Amino acid sequence: MILLFHPRAVKPRSRRLPLAVLALAAVLEGREEYEIVDGNVDDDPLGTLLSLIDQHRVELLGVSVMPGPQMAAGMEVCREIRKLRPHVPIVWGGYFPSIYPEATLNAKYIDFAVRGQGEDTLLELLEALRGQRTFDSILGLSHKDQFGFHRNNAERPMKGPDAFPWSPFHRLPVEKYLRPSFFGKRTAVHHASIGCPFNCSFCGVHAAYGRTEKFESPARTEAILRHLVDRYDADSVQFYDMNFFLSEDHARELMDRIAPLKLRWWCEARVDIMSRYSDETMQAIRRAGCKMIFFGAESGSDWALKEMQKGITTEQTLIMARRTREAGIIPEFSFVVGNPKDPERDTRETLAFIRKIKRINPDSEIIIQHYTPTPQRGSMYGDVDDKISFPTSPGEWAEKKWMDFTLRIDTRAPWMKDKTKRLIDNFEIVVASRWPTVQDIRAPRWGRYLLQTLSAWRYAFRFYTAPHELVLAQRFIDLRKPKRESL
Repeated sequence: MILLFHPRAVKPRSRRLPLAVLALAAVLEGREEYEIVDGNVDDDPLGTLLSLIDQHRVELLGVSVMPGPQMAAGMEVCREIRKLRPHVPIVWGGYFPSIYPEATLNAKYIDFAVRGQGEDTLLELLEALRGQRTFDSILGLSHKDQFGFHRNNAERPMKGPDAFPWSPFHRLPVEKYLRPSFFGKRTAVHHASIGCPFNCSFCGVHAAYGRTEKFESPARTEAILRHLVDRYDADSVQFYDMNFFLSEDHARELMDRIAPLKLRWWCEARVDIMSRYSDETMQAIRRAGCKMIFFGAESGSDWALKEMQKGITTEQTLIMARRTREAGIIPEFSFVVGNPKDPERDTRETLAFIRKIKRINPDSEIIIQHYTPTPQRGSMYGDVDDKISFPTSPGEWAEKKWMDFTLRIDTRAPWMKDKTKRLIDNFEIVVASRWPTVQDIRAPRWGRYLLQTLSAWRYAFRFYTAPHELVLAQRFIDLRKPKRESL
């Protein structure tokens, strides 16, 4: 038996279908005996895994791991599994081992790390464990040799979603994952592509997947969504694609196909691409049920965007602020503030730019992040390679200071003055209070009114210093934090 483990990553109210382990399950379905254990649903995943190990001959425990809370949860369970059932091989896959393979293998309880796309790598790893091939022959695999030295095999070329079977939804209690959101009462998730073809130098996706993006066919996307609607009564969906819209022709075909499903949905896109879409395509996107689009605006400074190799301009962001308002779609603009080359200037210009966006489209949702470096296949953005040393094991990554780094609570960036950091954080609090996110479906009307009233004068007079009353009000109302929680 193969065990696929999805460690807990979110609060119960935010849990969604674990697409990563479902993708692995899809290639095992019909050819291997396997079980999925999801820590977001199972209150005792360690107990469940131990019970399965005792009842079956388990050949491999596969764990899907994102940096942050999921990594810490996965670490704790795997450490116990190794101590209590040391004969079970453990492999980590997903974003964390893809960008930190050395730190992953430094854990004594992890035997293998899968980098990038894992479906074929998993099947070949099973063959190697059964003596049918060598570990060195498996692309995308990092492992320990007989002497304990780390071996990083060559990268695995990515395949598009159409190369693999559908997710076997029937292997999970789907009703537990279709949770209420701003978009509907039963929100599903879907990934219609993998990877990203753009050159943004600050993004960790390249370290995990390289610079390519492969889409599934519109017909397959429609069929999967129709299945979720017909079989499980899904009424809304969150698309996890890095870029849901690339080719306008592809977008128009997909919109025409999914419009009859009457779904309300969220996706990610680029301002440069969508700013060139016709008005007819924008209306087709609206008719197909799109309610919100996440855009990586990143900076209010064109010089900083050029440094990032983002490939967009501030003018394109302003165009999409206007066009989404005309189309009746809420834009969600994300900013990475604190360019290492000149963090004070970048911060000053970006905060002014956000105010400009709000004048054009007050409904714009704003996400503000500190620039947080991730390893690259080359030098890190901002030439900060000599200014930061990453942890060398999952245990170190689980320490509070590095968890704060991962969650962008406090990156402790040496190039960022404390005064600048406080300005960014305080501005974020004021903006989030002046316009409480529409994604929080639990916040009472009086709570929203309270936040707006308390923050109005601060925003009007640009007074962001020490917004203690807003921090307390947000805690009291338990305002949702979109950048740290799923929809």
